[in-house]
Amino acid sequence: MNASRDGDFLAGMAHASALRVAAARDREPEATLRTRALAAPRAPALALDGRFDLIAELKLRSPAQGLLSARPDELEARVRAYASAGAAIVSVLTEPDRFDGSLEHLVRASAALRPFGVPAMRKDFLVDPYQLLEARAAGAGGALLIVRMLARADLDALAAAAEALGLFVLLEAFDAADVAVAAEVAGRWRGAPGRCLIGINSRDLVSLAVVPERLEALVGVLPRAYPRVAESGLATADDAARLADAGYTIALVGSALMSAAEPATLARAMIARGRAAAHTGA
Repeated sequence: MNASRDGDFLAGMAHASALRVAAARDREPEATLRTRALAAPRAPALALDGRFDLIAELKLRSPAQGLLSARPDELEARVRAYASAGAAIVSVLTEPDRFDGSLEHLVRASAALRPFGVPAMRKDFLVDPYQLLEARAAGAGGALLIVRMLARADLDALAAAAEALGLFVLLEAFDAADVAVAAEVAGRWRGAPGRCLIGINSRDLVSLAVVPERLEALVGVLPRAYPRVAESGLATADDAARLADAGYTIALVGSALMSAAEPATLARAMIARGRAAAHTGA
């Protein structure tokens, strides 16, 4: 993993993730998991509108905001609502310590989304190809890879493993240097360019506060050949319209949807306003 420029948060999360991998390997050898993963039904194909799409996120807790949902038993109803509203992807937090996530949530969400033809994406602090096998076995169609957290060789290995498993990837960047690395990784992606997403996360990793201006400041350095994802800090349909107009083709929205009284209504409004802004340039 990289020596941390933003320091201890990502380093700590990567260390905890590596410990979880070691424990998982003790329970299930990689060869056994690979067999199980490859036997699992493939997730629905990723289908993007091309103007503006939504990645709706399922997360029970945020390190910055605390508990977002006390009802994991309503998981299926929530992801179905996201899919019905038009979300192209549902991101599922599987990190257990800071986000109250689990692989079980991914299994349940993937099964609930399958009838809608919407893939789930594993969102976690992934450090080992073993975790991509876990994602595929759980029914996911894609996975998040955090550029800054990983050494270059590890990032390349994870991207190659994801492509070999038929998973799409979201390469998450925090600054222009991260984007440059992500663009190089994407340039070696052997699958369709539309299955390699590059995103800007506007959250500061030291304070965990959102820095909204980062999204518009960095959109210009994102390569146009790949879907461009705005992550963190989007709360309203106006936010979606503004960022679609700036050049983003996807928004990843978590806390706002998890906190909304009517998440499907908010999701539907974000998609509609984003597509209108992307189409009209206004």
